[in-house]
Amino acid sequence: MTEFKSELGGLADPSLHQGPLEVAGVDPATLRKYLADMLTIRLAEEAIGVLVEEGLARTPCHLAIGQEAIAVGVSASLNRRDRVFGGHRSHSHLLALGGDLFGLIAEILGKVDGVSRGMGGSMHLYSPSVGFQGCVPLVGATIPIAVGAALAARMDRKGTIAVSYFGDGAAEEGVFHESLNLAAAQRLPILFVCENNLFSSHLDILLRQPSDRIARFAEAHMIRSATVDGNDILAVAAAAASLVAHAREGRGPVFLEAVTYRHRGHVGPKEDIDVGVRRTMTELGKWKRRDPILRLLAGMQSRKLIDDAGFDTLRGEIRRKVADARAKAESAPYPDASALLGAVYRSADERR
Repeated sequence: MTEFKSELGGLADPSLHQGPLEVAGVDPATLRKYLADMLTIRLAEEAIGVLVEEGLARTPCHLAIGQEAIAVGVSASLNRRDRVFGGHRSHSHLLALGGDLFGLIAEILGKVDGVSRGMGGSMHLYSPSVGFQGCVPLVGATIPIAVGAALAARMDRKGTIAVSYFGDGAAEEGVFHESLNLAAAQRLPILFVCENNLFSSHLDILLRQPSDRIARFAEAHMIRSATVDGNDILAVAAAAASLVAHAREGRGPVFLEAVTYRHRGHVGPKEDIDVGVRRTMTELGKWKRRDPILRLLAGMQSRKLIDDAGFDTLRGEIRRKVADARAKAESAPYPDASALLGAVYRSADERR
């Protein structure tokens, strides 16, 4: 095998960037919201993992545990009129926008009160009330849809943008490059967000691409880009704010590459340390020390903005919310059999 040299530098080295975040000068209320939002995603996905283990969740569930800072940091610059699209790992994108926790869990359990009325499962989420316009499991499939939404946003002239979330594996899809080209040629208001966790399914990026830096594709299309530590909520939020402002001003598309690592495997709750070239217990352990939640917490503690008791209280409150959402979702009804074809065919009344 040809020797692989990372072009991401220290961002791809899990032994670095493990210390507390420097939070001086950041509004304490903002920091607390970041912490609470990331914790909500983490605890919700841990609970979803338990549902999978218990056999109650029968839909494939792709967890973003370890990647929470990206969705939370990006969402800080968005509003409910923006049009956000995800992929197969989008629980975090929905929740970071303020999506309903009960609706998410109910959807994963196939209940009628789910965000997709129990018809979508984990990978077909839809919550337009918070700006989440959908996700699908086909790798890269929502990228061109987001570009279309960006064209609509430009025509609407209301200052809204589209957002497309995808992983490093989607950069190997032809439609990804076509979408970058069209967005650049038409100067569309869209933020492309690559959650580069260095793996596509079980295959390390060094076996799939000649470089581990995905932003090189944005540069090829003359799209303004930034590559940041995706486990640093402050770095993500700052970069996203700058890029989103650029897109809202009608100055063309933008691209954010956030380097991160998922604690769990490709799908399901297991850690999958028996697959991949670098996915070992040692490697995973280093990345867990670079946990985005723990780094923010440590930074806040160093400035005496929260103590252990305060964090335990916050975590306890969120755990109860997650537990309540699960209990409510388990008690919710399944869709009636009559609804089976309702999402496929329009009724006679609807056609009139």
